[in-house]
Amino acid sequence: MPGSVGGPRILLRRLREVMAEPESAQKRLDKIVVLIASNMVAEVCSVYLVNRQSELELSATEGLKPTAVHNTRLKIGEGLVGDIAEHARPLNLADAQSHPGFAYRPETGEEIYKSLMGVPILRSGKVVGVLAVQNRTKRHYTEEEVEALQTVAMVLAEVVAAAELVDPQAYATPDLARQVPHYIQATAFCEGIALGHAVLHEPRVHVTKLIAEDTEVELKRLEQSVYALRGSIDDMLETADLSHAGEHREVLQAYRMFANDRGWLKRMLEAVRTGLTAEAAVERVQNDTRARLQRAADPYIRDRLHDFDDLANRLLRQLTGVTLASLSANLPNDAIVIARNMGPAELLDYDKTRLRGLVLEEGAANAHVSIVARAFGIATVGRAKDILDHVEPGDAIIVDGDTGEVYLRPSQEVIASYSEKARFRARKQEQYKAIRDEPAITCDGQRVSLYVNAGLQVDLPHLEESGAEGIGLFRTELQFMIASTLPSLRDQIELYSAVLDVAGDSPVVFRTLDIGGDKMLPYMNFAALKEENPALGWRAIRISLDRPGLLRHQIRALLTAAAGRSLRVMFPMVAEVAEFQRARALVDKELARLDQFGKEKPAHLEIGTMLEVPSLAWQLDTLLPLVDFVSVGSNDLLQFLFASDRGNARVAGRYDFLSPAVLSFLKHIVVKCSRHETPLTLCGEMSGKPLEAMALLGLGFRRISMSPAAVGPVKMMVRSLDTGKLEAFMDGLLDLPDRSLRERLAGFAEAHGVTV
Repeated sequence: MPGSVGGPRILLRRLREVMAEPESAQKRLDKIVVLIASNMVAEVCSVYLVNRQSELELSATEGLKPTAVHNTRLKIGEGLVGDIAEHARPLNLADAQSHPGFAYRPETGEEIYKSLMGVPILRSGKVVGVLAVQNRTKRHYTEEEVEALQTVAMVLAEVVAAAELVDPQAYATPDLARQVPHYIQATAFCEGIALGHAVLHEPRVHVTKLIAEDTEVELKRLEQSVYALRGSIDDMLETADLSHAGEHREVLQAYRMFANDRGWLKRMLEAVRTGLTAEAAVERVQNDTRARLQRAADPYIRDRLHDFDDLANRLLRQLTGVTLASLSANLPNDAIVIARNMGPAELLDYDKTRLRGLVLEEGAANAHVSIVARAFGIATVGRAKDILDHVEPGDAIIVDGDTGEVYLRPSQEVIASYSEKARFRARKQEQYKAIRDEPAITCDGQRVSLYVNAGLQVDLPHLEESGAEGIGLFRTELQFMIASTLPSLRDQIELYSAVLDVAGDSPVVFRTLDIGGDKMLPYMNFAALKEENPALGWRAIRISLDRPGLLRHQIRALLTAAAGRSLRVMFPMVAEVAEFQRARALVDKELARLDQFGKEKPAHLEIGTMLEVPSLAWQLDTLLPLVDFVSVGSNDLLQFLFASDRGNARVAGRYDFLSPAVLSFLKHIVVKCSRHETPLTLCGEMSGKPLEAMALLGLGFRRISMSPAAVGPVKMMVRSLDTGKLEAFMDGLLDLPDRSLRERLAGFAEAHGVTV
């Protein structure tokens, strides 16, 4: 068998014969290990299966002592077999006993065997057991032998599942009682309120025929189906609602790139050549991919798993002829799709006129499917833990995309409350629309500039829709985060030009790359850093200054895109004046380069800094003469000010934006900027909440930037506020020992008719 192409096919045919015999599952398993040992020229072949105690139990063996069967058990991660199960990867060792992870079990009699090769038995991407072969001589098994054993393990997984030799809960969702109301606190991904009925996302196509009759036929079927899949994705990109430019289109172009990956097709073709059907080969490669990516430390890499899952499902449907044509046709008019996760193209299979909401058990706010959902205004929540354990198709469900709350089978009281909330939201939206073009001027004549935060092309229409005066924060890193490779100079120029085109005469402030911390790039090896606290580590301006080529590349793109126009650029996470000076020097070098080549420069250029690291606040007299503007980043500032990780659920809500500590700190910044006549903006979560925004105006802020949805509510607050009365009320409050001034400020708003 070593090196033989026909070997695996012969073995698979014999396995099929054994599987068809009318015998007990245990007897078939016993015959299978004998058959594998014979064909692999191995002295030992053993099958370990996950039992109900989540241990690996020796369930069949040829070569080890028979008395060890069902008596030898290993914990996941224990010994070499446990290591294979824990990491879902093969092990190929010429001298297994010298490996530090070797766990000796005297009852097996395996001490005489030196070499070992083991592979995980995978079903639906989860490990249900381990298949291992051993020999007395020290030998390193060939790649062909490893590949063959992996193919056999896939077939064995189906035998194991069909015979219920492992607990079905190891790979299947339990069927729990699903009659009572159920509440889940998820994470808001895309704002909106959705009331409707649950539609379970299309499950995987179940592959029943694993062993090929004719390998050449299967190879041809696979290649034809891959080409058809690629064509269908091309067609999707040309549909009317997707053909216009936008970040969702870039997402789908990245998705198309995955479909055209030669390595993906090559691995599937190799699996077919071992004797599998085309469908089984797709599933085999996807199982390997799923097992590998699920264990990746980088959340971005794990999110890409769903794109590959989506592609595998589409390819299986191409092969089996099971289409999704009926999926949209059978949707209720108020469909809310429930899924563990999905790729972006899968969402587009649904009729968007009937789709009200999306609930993901996993997911991330910047995952591809979330970006597409946001583009179409679909209320979306993610990280809805165990929702698939509690939902049935057709269940009534409410999704609150503003708070992340999900109500399954809600009571009539909850339905009535949310129906009223939806109606109230609609009425409020009409009120906000009515004042969209009105200026944000307070009752005592103070003009307030309201800007929006953005980062994707799909965000740009919100500038006009919201009635904002410009873009106060354009997060340039999002283009880098969704791309599979570093965006080229041309790609960056196109994006920045599009932003400036849409903005017209309205100001746009571009923030240079703010990566690191919780913002990973798939093509940068942040995992290798293994920082104890990445939020305080190598990120943002620190990366840009250590890798000046990266920052100069981006500045060059910004200057080129803004030729003849106004450009505003700011640097993130600046902790000392010297860092700003170094970054500014790189801008000057790029300006000199434009002069050298006779290229047009921006007609007006302003360079500023984010103030989100507290140390910078005590250098303002030195900093402010050097900058054109300052923008306070309230999200990071709060966590740095209180040494409180905003991603840690235990402490994220412990401190309040409206505490005397925060407000007095911000007042210090306002006073300094006013003294130096330096324009000051605050962008972040704080500015998008009417009560918090009111407090900012009381401190002296007159420029704030927020999410597009927050502009209407904040503008309504501004137009109902007398800032003179508020400033007088807040005078002296900042010295109080209170944890928060929230109740006092809310009392002021109620007493003075301020709409918050």
